[in-house]
Parts: sequence; structure tokens; C-alpha cells
Amino acid sequence: MEMKKYFIGIDIGGMSVKGVAVDKDGKILCEGTAPTGDKDGGNSLAENVCELIQRLISDSGHAATEFAGVGVGCPGVIDSKNGVVVFAGNLSLKNFPLVERVQKSVKLPVKITNDANAAALGEAKFGAGKRYDNAVLITLGTGVGGGVIIDGKLFEGYKSAGTELGHIVIQEGGNPCTCGRKGCFETYASATALINSTARAMRENKDSAMWNTYTPETVTGKTAFEYMDCDKTAKKVVEEYVRYLASGLTSIANIFRPQIIMLGGGVCNQGERLIAPVREMVKREIFGGTDYADIEIVKATLGNLAGSLGAASLIM
Repeated sequence: MEMKKYFIGIDIGGMSVKGVAVDKDGKILCEGTAPTGDKDGGNSLAENVCELIQRLISDSGHAATEFAGVGVGCPGVIDSKNGVVVFAGNLSLKNFPLVERVQKSVKLPVKITNDANAAALGEAKFGAGKRYDNAVLITLGTGVGGGVIIDGKLFEGYKSAGTELGHIVIQEGGNPCTCGRKGCFETYASATALINSTARAMRENKDSAMWNTYTPETVTGKTAFEYMDCDKTAKKVVEEYVRYLASGLTSIANIFRPQIIMLGGGVCNQGERLIAPVREMVKREIFGGTDYADIEIVKATLGNLAGSLGAASLIM
């Protein structure tokens, strides 16, 4: 009788590393975390990841021989074929052979991809997109990340360097982006952009009701939504944000024409207050309309587990 296989998924963040041990259906056997480690070129990160993997195997109650392997999602430019973190600025990594280092220690097959790709794979396999073969995940956080699933498989582009969906330009000559260009989707549709837009609107409108609770220094991604029904300044901020988000999503939909676009990140906790007008706008503006090839736009469902579950899926 064939031994049942289990899988490890590792999601590397700026401050901590999350990990899960799962079965083939994505059922979580156990979870764990570890610090990302010192910015020492990757040595402490590799050690902490290996220690977390060993701990997950132990906590799962299964022998290491029952695990098929380890999948890793990591920020930055990732050479997934060769298992190398080409560049991850926030982690101070450059051309670091993370897969080789981890594989040598844990004695299991290891695969790696970009963290947004891993999250997309997780949502596509176990979350909001599990009924679809063609899906896109967009994460609205500090920046805008994205991942693309085509015919059930992760699409990474040449040398795994593609699908940087936050860096399509939606406003030529617009807001400066950290990538060096101007007008990127990220600079208008990220949670950071929404916060900056809310603070700017408050400074320009001292009679806004948002001043009752917030200052420009204390606004969050929720502030404008909290006041949109009773304050014209807040309403204008939300309407502008919806237009920018819909503009970027329409371009992405025109390129990939997925069956579903899943939206993740804290901003999406607004649910249909955000997504309904975005959905309506995209369906109105998408090339050729939606009678022939309709498209779903929904909130992602896995939250912080998307990355680690998707990473585990790399091995499945």
C-alpha cells in the first residue's frame, strides 16, 4: 500500500516566516512561525527556514519519509528553475541559492517561487479560485502584487521574472513608483496609495467629517470607507480609488482574460462596498463585453494562509 504523502509550505515575509504541513487536500496538520533572521546575506534565513521545516515535520506526527517535499514562497525576483533568490531588497538577498541550502539540510525536494505567485496558486487550488482553470490574484497591500494561473498552472514568464502586475502604467507621467517609473498601478491602487489619498484629501478639506476621528497622520485604509456615506470628501476618495483599481483590473483582464480575478489584502475587508462598484466598472469597460467570456471578481478567501498553502502546492 502506497504511503500517504504530506507537504510543507513556507511563506517568507519581511519580519517572519510562516509554515504549514498539509495533506493533498490542503488540510492543515500544523502551523508554525520563525523569525526571518538577520540581514546577513541569507545565512540566518536559511537556518531559520530549515529549523521551522524540521519543527513542522515533528509537530505533524508523521515521519519525514511521508513528506513529498517543501515549497517556498519568497519576496523578490526568483529564479524558480534554479532555486535562487536573484534579488530581494527587503531581505538583503542577492543571488542567494536558498533551495540548495534548504535541500541540503532537510533532505527533501524543495521548490521556490515569488510570494505573490505562491499566494495565487494557493487561492487557485484551495481558495476562491478552486473551481476555475484560469485565475488572477491581485494583492492590495503596501504595494500591488499579482499572480497568474493559466490552464491550472502557475505562469511566471521568462526566467520567472514576469507577472509584476502592480507595474503596468495606468497614468502616463503620473505618481512616481519605487520601481523607477511613473504612473504604475501600484501607486494608485495599493493600500498605501489609498492612505496617502485620504490624508491628502483631509489636508485639502478641513471641514471633512474624517477630522472628527482621524488626523492625516493616523488615517488607515478603512478611514474613507468609514465616512463615505456621510462625508463628500471621503466619498470622493473612495470613488477615485475604485476608478483606479477598476482601470488596472480591466487592463489585466484584457491581457489574460481569466475566469476569475481574486482580490486580497486588508483593503478587501470592505467586501462588496469596494468590490461591487469595481466589478460593475470592469464589466462595462472590458474589451468585447462579458456576454461571451464573463469574468468573476471576488474577495480572496485564504487570507494569510494563501502563501504557505500555495507554496505547498508547488510540490503537489
